[in-house]
Parts: sequence; structure tokens; C-alpha cells
Amino acid sequence: MTRALVLTAPAPLSDADAARAFAAAGCAAWRRLAPEAAEAEALDADRARLEAARAALAEAAVDANLVPVEGRHKRLLLADMDSTIITVECIDEIADFAGVKPQVAAVTEAAMRGELDFDGALTERVALLAGLPEAALGQVWRERVRLSPGAATLVRTLGALGVETALVSGGFTFFTERVADAAGFASHRANRLEVAEGRLTGRVIPPILGREAKRERLAALCAELAIAPAQAVAIGDGANDLAMVEAAGLGVAYRAKPALAEAADARLDHSDLSALLHLMGVAPERWVRA
Repeated sequence: MTRALVLTAPAPLSDADAARAFAAAGCAAWRRLAPEAAEAEALDADRARLEAARAALAEAAVDANLVPVEGRHKRLLLADMDSTIITVECIDEIADFAGVKPQVAAVTEAAMRGELDFDGALTERVALLAGLPEAALGQVWRERVRLSPGAATLVRTLGALGVETALVSGGFTFFTERVADAAGFASHRANRLEVAEGRLTGRVIPPILGREAKRERLAALCAELAIAPAQAVAIGDGANDLAMVEAAGLGVAYRAKPALAEAADARLDHSDLSALLHLMGVAPERWVRA
């Protein structure tokens, strides 16, 4: 199988770093894609050659990934929201307004590492928010939520190319609705917080959208588009994203917890989200800069 060894960075990629990594992987020639990216054909490359390239870049903020050349262009993007498309975990920021951020953040971190059942962990955290005015959600949105670097460029570029884009989150619809609009997603799904008399009740309206629901959303969208999961790319950061990342043709871990990073087809530890366009073979002149 012919693969492309793709190097991406958050800043201009030096010729020296690129040459060293490609040589370590046994690539005879390489080409620059953009100031921050380069690639080489890697016929029959295996994990050992990829790890050799990564080892050669150990002192550089550069990501190295192998992607099959065949089927590189995808028809569907499914993305997690918290700590992926946006820079924060919304539930932790809501908890800050409720005065319980340390307790909630500790559970969030354990859940994202895969140490806790997601449904139970979400129920436990939301219970601590009981009584918080619903207006606090708007304050979190205005003051705390920011798109991750490259997110809007990624989503709007793929949308312009006819790729279906979907945001799917174990967070809350209050935020996915706004983030989807800001980044350019065609659809969004998340959990719903119960509100009564202008305050959070401390309950999530069932069913809870967790790990398996994300995979099911991927399957449903593939069915709607009449495509195979191999034609989808999924990206996330935590254990809750594991099932959809494993099911997609290209599963990507973005600055991820070890459980997801080890299972994903590709890892973006340094690059911004627009690097995913290089992995998918989208030429920079086709990007919608945002």
C-alpha cells in the first residue's frame, strides 16, 4: 500500500527537520506542501518507519503521520467539541461559575482518560451544577469559549468542498449550537441540560450522548450519505471519542489523552486543526481561510 508520510507544524517547518525525518523513515524524496507542511511517498511504510521519523523530530514541535494515498479525500467529518474544536471543557467552565470547578474538573480529567464510565461521570458532574442560573451558560459562552486554532479553516474548507461536517459532543446543546455556527458545521448533536424556572436542575435530559452514541452518529451519517465509514474522518481528544475514531476511515487524536492517541490512525500533538487538511490531501490553495 502506498502511503504518504506527512509532516505538519504550528510554525514554518525547517528544511533540516523535514529532511532528517524523511531520511529516518527511508523516504528518498519529499515535497513541501506549505511553509508548515511537507510530505513524501512512503511505499509499504510501516509503524517502525513512522516511529523513526517521530524520533528524529523528538526535539521539534512537528507532527509526523502516515496516511494511505488511496481514499485520502473523505466525504464526512465528525468532530468532538470540548478540547478539540474549542479550547476548553464547557462543563468545567460552568462549574467555575457554580464554585465547584476543582471537583468537576477532576472527574472530567479522569473520564477523558477512560478511567470512569462517561454516563455516570456526566451525571455526577451535572448534579453539582444544580441551582445555577441558566444565564451563567451565556456568560461562559461569551467569556470562556474560543475556537481552537485552525478549527474554522478546517470546517469551512471541507464544507466548501462538499464534505458533510458534523459536531458531536458529550457536552451540551447550548454550546454546540453556537460553536457549530461559529465554525461552520452543518449539524450538531450533544446532551441537553434540564432547566426549570431559569435554573439548572442538576439533571441531563436522557438519553445521554456518550462514547457509543458518537459511533452511532457516525454510522447514521454514513448511511444518510450512502458512504462507507472508510470515507469518514473523526477527530477528538479523549476516551469518549474512542469508538468513533476507531470506526472512521481516518481517526485523528488532537492533543489527546493516551487512550485515544494510541488507538488513532493519526496524532496532532503540535499542529493546529488545519493540519488535518494536509492529511486529507487538500491543497492549500483550496483552503477557506478563517
